[in-house]
Amino acid sequence: MPGSMPTEEILDFLRRLYENNDREWFDAHRAEWTHVKGLWADFTAELIEGIASFDDSVRGLRPQDCTYRIARDTRFSPDKRPYKTWIGAFVAPKGKKSGYAGYYFQLEPVTDEGKGCNHLLGSGAVCLEPAVLRSIREEVVDHGAEMQRSIHAARGFRLDPTNRLKRVPTGFPSDSEHADLLKQKDFCLVKQVDEAFVHAEDLAARVVAEFRRTQPFIAQLNRAIQYTYEEM
Repeated sequence: MPGSMPTEEILDFLRRLYENNDREWFDAHRAEWTHVKGLWADFTAELIEGIASFDDSVRGLRPQDCTYRIARDTRFSPDKRPYKTWIGAFVAPKGKKSGYAGYYFQLEPVTDEGKGCNHLLGSGAVCLEPAVLRSIREEVVDHGAEMQRSIHAARGFRLDPTNRLKRVPTGFPSDSEHADLLKQKDFCLVKQVDEAFVHAEDLAARVVAEFRRTQPFIAQLNRAIQYTYEEM
């Protein structure tokens, strides 16, 4: 993969934004943000190309299909800070808003002393529509062993248990050997990476290599998601 991303330049901007998270400061540094956004777009284009080498479903995406605005939606949040202090890209079939499972990479500087790394790799789907969630759970009932193998094959990743029910939902077998999967509301494999990882010259290649191990999991999720969309 060509080039290397100036990670520290991006993180430095995000650290200063964290310390000055208001519109006056941001407006005074808008040109710098435009530059940082361009660096991230170039990196995202490398990610798309790399991921498409093993997952053809993302081929043809543009950086703007996979990246997000820096402004936060504060309408329903008690936290009224106007800007995000991280930057991310979600490479998924038909783009970030498609509802399909995909590959997410986030850079976020450490801002609290003593806190561990914030940089994150994620593969999967979250905030699922009820019909989609049901279809994925039916996939677990029918092909749970396959999903377990896919999770195991994604070495270094773990299934995020944050959004998990205490009991198997009604309509699914409570005695299933895959009960923990049936309790999931989000289906996402996550892995935190450290400063050495994100400052490597071959960062894009490293991220792509990590995501390659999660492709079977993504493919199985998207099989279930596609089935739901065909039935709608």
